[in-house]
Amino acid sequence: MALFEKKNAFRKFIDSITMAVYDNPELGPEFLDQLEESLVMADVGIETSSKIIEELNKAINYKYITREREIKKELSRILEEIMDKGERNLMTEEYPLIILMIGINGGGKTTSIAKLAHMYKQKGKNVMLAAADTFRAAAAEQLQLWGDRVGVRVIKREEGADPTAVIYDAIQSAKANNVDVLICDTAGRLQNKVNLMKELEKMSKVISREWPEAARENILVLDATTGKNAVNQAEEFNGISEITGIILTKMDGTARGGISITVTDEFDMPIKFIGVGEKMEDLVPFNAHDFVEGIFDE
Repeated sequence: MALFEKKNAFRKFIDSITMAVYDNPELGPEFLDQLEESLVMADVGIETSSKIIEELNKAINYKYITREREIKKELSRILEEIMDKGERNLMTEEYPLIILMIGINGGGKTTSIAKLAHMYKQKGKNVMLAAADTFRAAAAEQLQLWGDRVGVRVIKREEGADPTAVIYDAIQSAKANNVDVLICDTAGRLQNKVNLMKELEKMSKVISREWPEAARENILVLDATTGKNAVNQAEEFNGISEITGIILTKMDGTARGGISITVTDEFDMPIKFIGVGEKMEDLVPFNAHDFVEGIFDE
């Protein structure tokens, strides 16, 4: 099952395998160098690309691989092993559940919140949103619009209010109304990284104090089209808050795709969902086997 358009994502990488095998029938160092360069061009990080090529070289030598089809099969196996985090790729099934949505502005965080809310509503869950990004102008109003579209209540305060106070209000309301899933928007940028870290720490303390029995997910939203910038964001936010999973947005044809491999390898972050369009249903649960099959399926 292809989760994104190969022609705009890994298409050049797949074509490069054929060309590399044709140019280097002995599958020696020049072939591996050419393939590694193609991985980097597909937005796979240098460290991760080197690991993939090293594993592929072992397979070529141990299994006496000579054909393009066998190369693709081994690459599929290697990529799936990197990206498959087992149960960590799944959202918890424990309720009540609080989801903190983390990520920079413009990365698709708000629309991802709406899609998650829709998904849980389709499952029959009682869902509420908390507009705790009080620093960005009109952020609460934007979330309210999505809440109205999905049909869920949004807890908010005035612009510039204490975001942790919004979380507190939302928890009290959620408990009083038997909410199953509370999804919290958070600021993508404050004055500096220290302030952002302190704000997220405050939120976590309030959640632990006010609703200790609730399950937790800290989801980092990354825009796949930003490539290496998304990797930098993963590194930055991973140091601020314990990330339990990633939503990769805009994987509907404009991204090269390698970021998905890099973050799962270099930061050991499981991907929970991939955004593949603008519709509410276009938030696809991540499956490593399906994802890799989509890359190599002709």
